[in-house]
Amino acid sequence: MSLLRTLFSRRWLLATVLVLLGIGVLARLGVWQLDRLAQRREENAVLRVALASNILELPGASLPEDTASLKDRQVVAQGSFDFTEQVSLEVQDWQGQAGIHLLTPLVFADGETAVLVDRGWLPDAEADSANWAAYDEVGDVTVQGVVALTQLLTRRGTAVQPDSPQAEWYRVDVAAIQNQLPYTLLPFYIIQAPAADGTLALPYRALPEVDLSEGPHLSYAIQWFLFSLILGGGYIYYVRVNGRAH
Repeated sequence: MSLLRTLFSRRWLLATVLVLLGIGVLARLGVWQLDRLAQRREENAVLRVALASNILELPGASLPEDTASLKDRQVVAQGSFDFTEQVSLEVQDWQGQAGIHLLTPLVFADGETAVLVDRGWLPDAEADSANWAAYDEVGDVTVQGVVALTQLLTRRGTAVQPDSPQAEWYRVDVAAIQNQLPYTLLPFYIIQAPAADGTLALPYRALPEVDLSEGPHLSYAIQWFLFSLILGGGYIYYVRVNGRAH
């Protein structure tokens, strides 16, 4: 009896079907990892373009319709902070210490437009808004940093809006924060860079780490494909050995 007939005989049919399903699942996981790899490469290509682009100067710069392409781009913005509309980003960590980030609108000279700025981290001991005035930067300022994209918590594809103004946030949802401000926010925010001279003072600041690696997706894909081959080959060997005994 041929191997194929043995595999699909009454004795082995159920096991063969289950093994084929297992091989299909494992191979599909490998294909999924290859898709993730392709997505990662596309994201890295966009990031390389952003890193190589000229510094974005605000206000005045011409912004693309799809501001997602601005992610991680260096930016310089001039204006004055509106501390009356400052809010906190809750549950933020700094080297294992709990705290918050200060989110402050930087209002441009026209008084009608602004950009939200993540000014850095404060420990929980300073989380009360009564303590924030000690970290005010009054008057015209120049902020250097990188562009970050709005963070959405979605429900059925729609941004969740709070019912009333709030001072504590758990995500930087620019559109939601916009609803409680008297001027128009740009659709992204700025993560402010640390002091150029390396001085470390509250609020502590750190730029996001740039990762241009391709991640583990290729190795994971190879593993899933190998698992599928091992399952198939191991099953055929088992059937051959045990088929001779009957």
